[in-house]
Amino acid sequence: MAISRNLLNDGEHVVVSTRTHPKVMFVPLMVLLLSLAAATFLQGMGGDGPAGTVLHVGAWAVAAVLIVWWALRPFVLWVTTTYTFTNRRFMKRAGLIAKTGRTIPLNRISGVDFEIGVIDRIFGCGTLVVSDASELGRVELHDIPRVEHVQLLVAEELHRISEGTQSDDGT
Repeated sequence: MAISRNLLNDGEHVVVSTRTHPKVMFVPLMVLLLSLAAATFLQGMGGDGPAGTVLHVGAWAVAAVLIVWWALRPFVLWVTTTYTFTNRRFMKRAGLIAKTGRTIPLNRISGVDFEIGVIDRIFGCGTLVVSDASELGRVELHDIPRVEHVQLLVAEELHRISEGTQSDDGT
């Protein structure tokens, strides 16, 4: 989950690094289980002969497509997406083969807020809202585990920067 040291500049260190809460994998897990159950059921119903073979192959082909698109793809996205705050910047990195990223210098961040709904409270996560001075305005990071703790750590780092207690070399 931690970001590669190769992406950090001299004097830069990680304040907090996280990914979304595992609760986001509930629907993909249900798709996986239901697809396997349906394909297994249809295989048992098919019988012998050419019609049964077509039903077996068709059921497993549909199950494979559902599993790849609705279970495997979300899992890969979940595993490969990280949110990292360093003492200098916020970084969002996603992707396994084709990668995407966004970086916001901490001195451009005007605020870090959090929102916790009823379901989020049950799972111990929430939405972290990073406001910056860019044209995009704000970044919402949904389903962040221990969102209040993450917000506190980032707010402390922003406070350090605003007071000027951090030198330019990141220390």
